[in-house]
Amino acid sequence: MTLTMLRRSLFAAPVLVVLSALASVGAAASLAFDTPPGWVSKAPSSSSRVAEFTLPRADGDAEDADVTVFFFPGMSSNVQANLDRWIGQFAQPDGSATKDRAKTSTLEAHGLAITLLDVTGTFVAEVSPGSADHFNKPGFRMLAAVVETPGGPYFVKLTGPGRTVAKWLDSFQAFLKSLRVG
Repeated sequence: MTLTMLRRSLFAAPVLVVLSALASVGAAASLAFDTPPGWVSKAPSSSSRVAEFTLPRADGDAEDADVTVFFFPGMSSNVQANLDRWIGQFAQPDGSATKDRAKTSTLEAHGLAITLLDVTGTFVAEVSPGSADHFNKPGFRMLAAVVETPGGPYFVKLTGPGRTVAKWLDSFQAFLKSLRVG
């Protein structure tokens, strides 16, 4: 079974999904979680993305939000460096520093340490890694988490229009609390 076939079969399961870096990327700790109701699973668009979901937009928002779970085999966790990188993907309309408005918190789920970032503003991340083109999406919000597992960190990002992210906040928190080593 190829990694792509494995991923497709995993995403067919509506409630429990077990993710792991297998085959060509090597062995790592598996991450399991419960998929919240209303989240729409889609096939990962790259090998570093081990899960992707669409969260339907809130009334008045122009687009849906996305949740992506990333894993980079062999990467060590530098939590602050990731928080800083994600904060740098936002600009404030009044020119103030995004880092002064960003909020961080921590939680534990089934023995896993999770650091959570909540940041709002204009989403100005690169359209793709290394691209000269950047998004320009005012009124966006990102909830991003570094999940420390024995096999290395997983990264979880919920990005979308502010109202849509707020609509899915409780289910995102439930998702994080369901994370566990498979």
